[in-house]
Parts: sequence; structure tokens; C-alpha cells
Amino acid sequence: MGHSFEPLVIRHTHRLPSPTGPTGEGDVAARQFDDALMSVGFKLSADLLEHLSGLSEGTVVATARRTLSTVREMVGDHVQHNVYFIDFPANVPDTFDFWMRCVAEALTDDASRAGTLAQLRSGVLDLLTLPSYGNYRHTYAEMLAAHDELIAAAGDRMTVLHAGGDLDDEVTALYLALAGSTTPLSDDDLRDLKALAEHQVNGPQPETIPVRENRAVINHARLNVGAELLLDTVTDVLRLACVVSDGDVTLLEPTRFRKLSRPVRRALLAGLDAVVGAAPAKLADVNAHREAFKRLGERLHPHEYPLWPHAADVFAVARGEKKARSFDSRVEELLGMNDVNGAAELLKSAPGKLFRSLDRLLRLALTQDERDAVVAAAEHVAPMVSGRVVLSVREHLHNRAEETGERRVFVNRLGRAWVTSDDRPPVLPPERERLITALDAEIRRRLPAPGHLLIDPDVLDVALPLSGKATASGLGVLPRGSVSPVDGELLRFFVYWKQTERTTDYDLSALLLDADYATVTWLSYTALSDLEGEHSGDITDAPDGASEFINLRLGAARGTFIVPQVNIFSGEGFEEVEESFFGFMLRDTEQQGRPFEPRTVRMKSELRGPGRVALPLAFMRGSDGRWRAKWLHLYLKGHLSANQVEGNRLSVATLLRGIVARDQLTVRYLTHLTADDATTMTLWDGKTVPDGPVTFIGLERPDGLHPDSRVFTPENLRDLIPA
Repeated sequence: MGHSFEPLVIRHTHRLPSPTGPTGEGDVAARQFDDALMSVGFKLSADLLEHLSGLSEGTVVATARRTLSTVREMVGDHVQHNVYFIDFPANVPDTFDFWMRCVAEALTDDASRAGTLAQLRSGVLDLLTLPSYGNYRHTYAEMLAAHDELIAAAGDRMTVLHAGGDLDDEVTALYLALAGSTTPLSDDDLRDLKALAEHQVNGPQPETIPVRENRAVINHARLNVGAELLLDTVTDVLRLACVVSDGDVTLLEPTRFRKLSRPVRRALLAGLDAVVGAAPAKLADVNAHREAFKRLGERLHPHEYPLWPHAADVFAVARGEKKARSFDSRVEELLGMNDVNGAAELLKSAPGKLFRSLDRLLRLALTQDERDAVVAAAEHVAPMVSGRVVLSVREHLHNRAEETGERRVFVNRLGRAWVTSDDRPPVLPPERERLITALDAEIRRRLPAPGHLLIDPDVLDVALPLSGKATASGLGVLPRGSVSPVDGELLRFFVYWKQTERTTDYDLSALLLDADYATVTWLSYTALSDLEGEHSGDITDAPDGASEFINLRLGAARGTFIVPQVNIFSGEGFEEVEESFFGFMLRDTEQQGRPFEPRTVRMKSELRGPGRVALPLAFMRGSDGRWRAKWLHLYLKGHLSANQVEGNRLSVATLLRGIVARDQLTVRYLTHLTADDATTMTLWDGKTVPDGPVTFIGLERPDGLHPDSRVFTPENLRDLIPA
């Protein structure tokens, strides 16, 4: 295995797999390693520092090189962050004065003078044609020399790396955790699972694989070595075919199936035949993805394999040559006849579908008997519904407005968001309350007794990660809807991007809104400075990578909301560039330092979404005057080019209003349910930890916890979701 999986373990667990090597006098090298880590906001735990000190100097140095490379990338310090204005945040000019300076310089340049004069005569000037606009005017080294050294502060981020076990054991544990996740993984985690599955295909496997996407990735690894496939629906086979063709395993986007080798075709057809042969009723599942099955059939050539007739039936249904009435059509027929009781009774055989249909059934129910039948059906099947679906419905019911006319916010799995008015009839309070009580009881029944429960108060308002699609990869990233405290005097946003082929211009902006979501002001390349802060200057081309920053003084900020955003002005999208990420830092006013200082970074999030405007998070000032972050991970469709904060401020305000009004199920909710079963429940003071084992839930694992403790941090918070 070498060390190829070591960075993956560090990223996912903040544990350093136990280095292997001869013993020796590594204490000096270990302390130097710790000092180097602290310069980028990381630190060795006491146990890990002690372990490394007992290894040879060469082993410690080799471990330090690998680990520093990994953590620097985690925090965004693996690239050079230059700024247009060399003294930023000092000496940022007035926007109009700066533009006039660029024009004056263009008029003294023989190559640009004529074109600039022609534009001035026309009354329309394109800033991008001015030689001194949009490109760095100094080197990275010159920029560094212009800034004083960062002064260390108690509030600087310090992420602790803990001692892990043997690398093989750490990799196995991570594979089992991802493969057995009770909630869908993010795209990046799914890619990591794919790599781990290929390595672990002959090793230990999870007892269950609840998420179908995970199963498809694991089946791909099994297919490659000829192992038995894990299939129990025809859709499992379709998902596997999508993975083989590097398509969309979620089946939401069409996959262009590749030409498949004969062994792969035989394996897929045999799998289909076995599934349908064992349960012919599963042919009905073909209807939900008829077009995809038709395209797959063109690649599999089922007519060449008469020994698998049930597989041929799958494609006959897809082509409409064979009838297989779907479960959904039977439900729709009953609802079309206004038979709500009959539909609820039928849906009891598909508990997940029943739960997803509850709102609709209750709206269609005209009598109390019908409403009682729907609720009774839900209570009956609740133990058979997955934990994440139970929690999703519980959250939905909590937010279900009793009055119509409220805004509804829709977010798809890619983070694309839109808002519409809610014109649905209400779900009546008695049924809502009865269902909420039943769902709370069901979740409480599934949660394990926590023993001594130790909770970091800052984690209580973190949203439960019901899907990995509701977050982004990175450091310090929390699920969509989470609220976390922001403590500091200076808030500094940053964006970095590196184009793949085409000239690409990303624009970092910050919109300030008042309590009524009206615009107060903004900072962007069109408004370089204001009372609140400064913009570092517009960079319009990034062949070697480019960065933009916004510096904000929280004490001077007018309004109630600060909404950073990344607008694509031109060029490659977030999923096309070689690399792009956003983050924010917090500093004290006297710290000085470079524009980018890794140990002040609180969050670094990858930008990988379908829209042309990214909204990673927003900052809200509470009634107590304190600022808090509200995590969004959203993308607006925007325009093909020339997206600006001025042009999308109304849509951003409308979206933010809907998001803020919605309550998420949080860690606080689960701890409330488990409180009665805890032998002791303590809010952690950030300093001391108990001597015995605990169940710890927090933003970061404390140093010195008992080794038998169960620990839940943002890296594995999904493990809190019961099966």
C-alpha cells in the first residue's frame, strides 16, 4: 500500500496513521515537525508527539514531509495567493480613481493608446482592454516582502492531528465507515470510496450497505475482480452500468454508456436475470428509468444470450413490448379515485414511499377517518423506514407552514437553488403533531445509550448531515443549514481558481443586507472599498492560478447579513477549472500578516457546482450583536457571462430570506432525544476532559480523551444518523 492512502486518512479523520520505521532519538525532529505544523494551523496531539519522538529522525522527517504537504492542501496553502494591490488591505484606492489611473497608463502605452482613445470617444470603455487592469503587477515574492509577519493570537485556528493506528487498519476502518454510511456521500467522498473499494475488495466488508450509490461503487470493484455482485433490484444493475461508464450513479443525469466488454456484459445480464428470476414483480422498477434501460440494452445485446430470458424481459419492458405495472401507477390509480385509505394501505408495503407521500396524502384526505388512516399507516411502518428518511420527514413537518403563501426553497443534489411561493393547503396541526411525536419516539428508540455524553456547545446548532450532497469538501466545512459562531474582529474571504484551458475570470464579492433583506452596500471589483472593508483587486486571467480577497471589519459592518459570493464573469465553470476553492479567515486587528495566513483560516471549501454564482455561506448578526455563520453551499444558475453582485442581489436576498426562515434538525435535537438515556450529560468547557470513556460530540476532538471514547466531529457526523 505504501503511503498512497495516508493523505486520505488524514483528510477524513484528522488522524495520522502510525508511522513505521526504526526506533531512535526523534524528539528534536518531532518538535520541529510540530512547529512547522503550527505555522499552517495544525498541531500534533500529545500522544502523537510522544510516539514520533521515539522513532528515528529519518522516519520523523519523512513523515513530516508527507503530512505537511497534505495539511497545506487541506487549508489552501499549497498554492501562492498573490493580490492585485500589493499592500492590501492597506492603500486600496477609490474605484473610480483606480480606473482613471488604468486609463492614463493605457494612453501612455503605444500599443493601447489608439484603441483606448476610440473607446473613450464612443462613451463605453472595456476595462479588460487596459494593459494594467486585471493582471498582477508584481511577483509573489515582492508581495510577501511588503507585509509584516503575522502576530500569533490566541484565537488562531489550531487543528489537532491525533495518533492513528496501523495504516492498513485505518484504511479498512475508513472504508467500512464510508461504505456502510446511512446517508448518501458527497461526490468527493464517493470518489474516495471508489479508490478504497478497489483496494479493499478482498478485505472486510460492512454488514450492510444502506445507500444504493455506495453499493454500485463497491459492485464496480467486485466486477473488476470477478467477485459476486451485491444486487437485489434491477436498478442496482443500472447504477453499476453507469459507474462502469463513468456516468451519474444517482441516475438523475443521463449516462452515455460505453461499449462494454463481453465479460462485463455477461455479468450485468446474469445479474438482471437473477434479480427478476427470484422476484418477477421487480420488473416494474424498469418503468422509472425506461429510457436509461433502453440505452443500456443497446450495449448489452441481450438477444445474444438466450440462457438469461429474465434479463431480456427487462429490456422488453423498457421498449414497451412487455407490460409490468409499476407500484406508483397503482397508487396513482387509487388516488385518482379519491381512495386515500386504499392508497395508504397499499403504500404500507413500501414504507419509504409512504413516508415520502405523507404530506400529499394528508392534503388529499377529506375526512378525519382518512387522516387517521394515513397517520396510523405511518406509525405502523415507521420502524421499517431508514433513519435519514424518518429525520427528513420530521424536519419537513416541523417547517410545514400552517398558513399558505410562505416561500418554499428548493435545492437539488448539486446545490442548485430556487425559491417559489408555497400554495399548498396546510397539513392540519393535530396530524402534524401526532406524526412528530411518533417520529421522535422512533428516532429515540434507535439511538444507542450514550453513557457519559460530553458536548461542545458550538456543535449544537450544526445541521444533521442527512445527505453528503448538502455540504462541500474542505476543512472546517459544516452541512447546509448549520449555524456556527464567528469570533474575531476582521473577517477575510478568499477565492482561488486556476483555469484549465480558457481565460477565466472569477469575481469575489460581498453583499451586505439589512434586517429586511434590502441592500446596504457591497464590496467587489466595482466597489473596491467602503466603510466596512476593502477588495484586493480584480484578476481576470488565471493560467497559473489567481486569488481575490475581501477584508471586512465586523464592528463597522452595517446591516444584519453579509453574503460572500463568487461570480463567474467569463470562462470556465466551477466544474471545468483545474482547481477552485473559497474560504474565510478570522483575525484580530493587530495581527497584520500576509493576505493569506493559513493558521487564521477557519474554512476552506471546494467550489464544484453547476451554476455561475456560488454562495458558500452567509453571516448573520444576532440580537445579541454577535455574528454567526449560516452555511449555504448553494449555486445560482446566473448568466453565461458577466455575472455581478449588482445583478443578482435581489435573487440572493430572496433566497437568503427563505433559507434563514427554515429550521434544520440539528445536533441539539438528537442530544435532546438522548438526554434521558445518558448517565451524565456535560457541556464541554473547552479545557478539561473526564478520566473515563465518553461519547463526545463537537467541532474537534479534544486532546486527552479516554481511548474507549466514541467521538463525533464534522468529519464523521453522519455516523450519528441511525440506520
